[in-house]
Formats: sequence, structure tokens, C-alpha cells
Amino acid sequence: MSQPPAGTAAGHSLSTLVDAAFAWWEDAGLDGMLSDTPQSWLESDRKAAAKANAKAGNGAASFAPPPPPPAMGGLSRDWPQTLDDFHAWWLETPSLPFPPARRIAPTGPAGAPLMILLPMPEADDEAGLLSGRGGKVVDGMLAALGLAREQVYCAAALPVHVPMPDWGQLRAEGLGALLAHHAALAAPQRVLILGRSGISTLLGHSLPNNAADLREFNHDGGCVPAVFAYDLAALVARPAHKAALWNRLLDWTGTDLT
Repeated sequence: MSQPPAGTAAGHSLSTLVDAAFAWWEDAGLDGMLSDTPQSWLESDRKAAAKANAKAGNGAASFAPPPPPPAMGGLSRDWPQTLDDFHAWWLETPSLPFPPARRIAPTGPAGAPLMILLPMPEADDEAGLLSGRGGKVVDGMLAALGLAREQVYCAAALPVHVPMPDWGQLRAEGLGALLAHHAALAAPQRVLILGRSGISTLLGHSLPNNAADLREFNHDGGCVPAVFAYDLAALVARPAHKAALWNRLLDWTGTDLT
């Protein structure tokens, strides 16, 4: 461009004309050199956002990940250290994200010959844990084992009934550690787990569908013999599951459960 285009106003320098041409193309949406190399159309927006953050003094802090949620039950050092204290805390503490009015307490003595562990109370457990239809199944099974309900420690991993809980998320939030602490306070001689997939996920087993192969329940105080079985709803709906569970419990019938 050795000469200004015909008809340009006198006194406009060549640089002024070039700047005006670039400005015209930028207004038309062309803000870079043309190239056959693929580019992100959003790159200019990212650069603009980064510049704006830098000017505002935010910098990399604007992209910092959010803080992790508080552990379920709060800090482990603040958990109750006796079973009686745990029962009261379980029903009242605000560190559990469940309405206190709907929570159901565990029942039974510490050091029981058997602990029955449920993922959560059943939907019809209105008068207490195992007070609904599933409780009749449990009572029949206990009678066959020579045990009364009062001799057995009954507990649930969750204090309320929750439709379709995300057990992996609950474990990430610390419910598995809290369950292990609860079991250590209860100190049972054996554990029967009714609802194997949910509990095994909380305990960190990578293949909850193979929980039937597990033979021990690990908790803060060590490990005890355990049987992992289907949940109460499945036992009620399918008698074959009850027969399979009884076959598993036969290993215990030769020992003193009372």
C-alpha cells in the first residue's frame, strides 16, 4: 500500500488508516490471523476472563476447588466413648444430616452374643427398630438360634429410612468410619448383616455383590465372625433367601450363642 486509497481524507496517516482497517475487522468478529490450524473458539473468552480475574486480584484463587463437606458425625475425637452415650448422641446430634424426630435408636446390650446390623430402619419400623414386618422374620430366626430379641444388639448404619441411598457417597462422607466406631462400642461376639450391598460398600469392599463370601466384620476394636445376607425386604419376599441364610447360620449352631 504505497499510496492512500483514492478519496481518503487529507491528513490521515498510513498508520491511522491501517488501525482503522483492523478496528473494522475486529468489529466484524475477526480478532486474529487466519490459519488452517484448529483453534478453540472460546480461547479469546478464556483469556479475557483470566485478564479480568488478574485485574480484580483474584488470580488462581477464583478456580480453587470448594472445601470438602464436614465428616458425617463430626470429628472422630468428639464421638461418644460409651454405648449409652452413643445412643443418646445418635438421636440428638446435629452433626448427622437427618431429622432428629425421625431417628430410631439401636437396642440391646453391649457385648451381646449377636449383633444384627441393618443398612437403615425399615419403612414400617414405626414403633422402633425391627418393629415392622421384618422384625417377625428376625424373631423367628433368633428363636431357631435359641436367642431372644433382648439378648441381641440390633442397630442400623443410618438412623432413618432413606429411599435409595447413595452408599458410596455416604462412605465418602464418613459414615463407614462412624459405623466401625459404633460396632466397636457394641463389642458383639458375632454380626449378622441384613443388607449386604449397602453395608459392604460402607466398609470399603470394592465388590459389594460378592459380600456373601465375606466371613468377618472389621471394626475399630478388631474383627468378629460375620454373615452377610440379603436385606429384610428380600427375605420377606423370597423364602429361598431365608433358606440360604439359614444354611449360612448353621456354621454357628455348633457354638454357644447364648
